[in-house]
Amino acid sequence: MAEEQRTGDGVKDLRRRVPEPYSLVAEYPPKITRRSFFMSWAGAAWTAFGAASGAGTLAMLRYMMPNVLFEPPQVFKAGKPEDYEWDRPDERFKQDKKTWIVKLSKDYNGRQKVLVALDTTCTHLGCTPNVLFSESKIKCPCHGSGFRFTGINFEGPAPRPLERYAVSIDPIDGQIVVDKNRKFQQEKGQWEDKASFIDLSTA
Repeated sequence: MAEEQRTGDGVKDLRRRVPEPYSLVAEYPPKITRRSFFMSWAGAAWTAFGAASGAGTLAMLRYMMPNVLFEPPQVFKAGKPEDYEWDRPDERFKQDKKTWIVKLSKDYNGRQKVLVALDTTCTHLGCTPNVLFSESKIKCPCHGSGFRFTGINFEGPAPRPLERYAVSIDPIDGQIVVDKNRKFQQEKGQWEDKASFIDLSTA
């Protein structure tokens, strides 16, 4: 009886030591984890597709949004003519409006008593000149271009005069209105346009 029990126990021990057939073979099909998926070619393809789809969606949304440039107003009021001195470019609007208001006793062509609005951009390479009151000229610090207070260039590499903005008098409050949307170039004969100056000879 004891021997039979020992024999039975031996058989059980032998069965424990002998592996089951499926344990000798690797698992098939292999388990797919998130890491193995993204490391596979299929994962790479789907990732690229998702990125392309996202980029396309963003491009479409950007196209549907208006492309608005937030710029300061291009039309502004600059006070009354009597607020300015004769033959001295006024610099109160130089920084924020890039404009010199100049009340001239005589213009470049001999016209008496006019008011003009000059663009403060040098016509050479776009630098901002400085007003040199002691020398009665506007001088560019970049390459030495010089301009008269009328805007006419007379020294340095600047190829043409400064540009003028459209100016007018508001009939209601009598203030100067500068319209930067309209520019006038002397070399094209545009300074003869009545919108490029205010005639103060009859004021």
